[in-house]
Amino acid sequence: MEKSEKFKYGIVLTGGIGSGKSTVASLLKLYGYQIIDADEVSRKVFQEKREEIEKLFGTSDRRKLRKIVFSDKEKLKKLEQLLHPEIRKRILTHSRKLEEKGELFFVEIPLFFEKGGYLQFEKVVVVYLPREKQIERVVKRDKTSPEEVEAILNNQIDIEKKCQLATYCLPNTGDLKKLQKEVEKMLIFFEKMKGEKNG
Repeated sequence: MEKSEKFKYGIVLTGGIGSGKSTVASLLKLYGYQIIDADEVSRKVFQEKREEIEKLFGTSDRRKLRKIVFSDKEKLKKLEQLLHPEIRKRILTHSRKLEEKGELFFVEIPLFFEKGGYLQFEKVVVVYLPREKQIERVVKRDKTSPEEVEAILNNQIDIEKKCQLATYCLPNTGDLKKLQKEVEKMLIFFEKMKGEKNG
């Protein structure tokens, strides 16, 4: 694979925990766009490497594992070294196939800015939700404590900074109807950009 490889039609969809990336991805599917879900790829790779994970960490229970790795950076690094190269390989293989179709497609990568390694993508959408709202949503959704969510957020780049780094910052501060309107605006922006490049 060439280092200079760039995806003309691939757009990364990212944000912070609880910002609403999956809801945006579902809306994009309704509009007929192809989505590659890095979490889905990650789950498959995790299942395939379950035995190795148990040997390394003494458990392959995701919740227990999350507590272990988020409180120990070295262990987190070990887990990533085991899983990430294979996840990345599969995402890029799938992206190449979609790129050939010449239509916009989206790749949902939650930790795109934190982990790097996806230089082939130049267009990035950040689903934006202020930090306090992120905490509120995740506590409600995962029945977890605010402290646990804070610990996860502290391992992520601040959402405000992510918005500065993005090609497009997509606010998700209202209801679903409002979000749908924001998604439509975002699609017009990228379809126009694609038209200009092809024109």
